[in-house]
Amino acid sequence: MTQTATDLSPTAQGAIADALNQCVAETTVTTMLAQNFHWNVTGMAFGTLHALFQTIYEDHFSGQDDLAERIKALDGHAEGTLAGMIKRSKVAEFAGHADDRTMIKTLQQAEETLAATLAAAGELAAEHGDALTEDLCIARGQTHEKFAWMLRAHLA
Repeated sequence: MTQTATDLSPTAQGAIADALNQCVAETTVTTMLAQNFHWNVTGMAFGTLHALFQTIYEDHFSGQDDLAERIKALDGHAEGTLAGMIKRSKVAEFAGHADDRTMIKTLQQAEETLAATLAAAGELAAEHGDALTEDLCIARGQTHEKFAWMLRAHLA
């Protein structure tokens, strides 16, 4: 049976909110990866990659807000510290210098990790009858898979 956020049990709300906080954490770290690479990309593909990385971080910034707002709709607490997000995230920050191919591969892997995390959160939401969270996770996951594909295409 499909339920709205307020119809879910407190246990279901908490589990889904926790899964969404994982998604927010990974989205935030991936946002910063894209912004870091946007600022620092060089080479023959500068213009294309500079624009692509900006498209990615702008999308992710609004995506993390949508996820955090869903956490609040579930009566959860949205993690709001960078330290907490970095600690929770399966996507790691990137420090130092990188060539364009390394940037692309690193961001591609982050997008794939994030898509998988969103798929798992969507499955959890579906198990609890939370179609609205499931739908959000599916939409965000599709976006991250598309970015992963676009990045892979640069490496082909």
